[in-house]
Amino acid sequence: METLEAIHTRRSIRKYTDRPVPKELVTELLRAAMSAPSAVNAQPWVFIVIDDRKILDEIPTFSPYAGMCRKATLAILVCGDTTREKAPGYWAQDCSAAIQNLLLAAHDAGLGAVWTGIFPMTDRVKGFRKTFGLPDHVFPLGLVPVGYPAEKPGPRDRYREEKVYHNRYGQKRE
Repeated sequence: METLEAIHTRRSIRKYTDRPVPKELVTELLRAAMSAPSAVNAQPWVFIVIDDRKILDEIPTFSPYAGMCRKATLAILVCGDTTREKAPGYWAQDCSAAIQNLLLAAHDAGLGAVWTGIFPMTDRVKGFRKTFGLPDHVFPLGLVPVGYPAEKPGPRDRYREEKVYHNRYGQKRE
């Protein structure tokens, strides 16, 4: 799959088959995530691969928009470790880039995935901290349920000219 094709056809997938994702493929997803850019090349991310059915079923009890975990065979928790930062405050941007790479790699591999937000919602952060034993310097940013898709939504063109300005806010190209 070409890069632009992957970007334009990737969709959030919330329904999965029960087919497990091979460990080698999970490693490739993580390799892609870790290839993301980061401020001062700090790479402050930490990943927790979740394939325990009991834990996947528990997640929606403290993360209300992660109900698809109950059907996913796998999820990847993406966290930022502030002790690894070289540019304080950029961990969330760095981890967001890693999540986007993970989503594109999953799509390219024929998998479905969806980014479910955690940070800065304090109730969700608390739930993930407790469930996964995260220390105070590790912040859960997002959870990405992954699996073989049981749905195939078509691509959407999201380009909107009205959201583009030139040289200054509010200035349109002539």
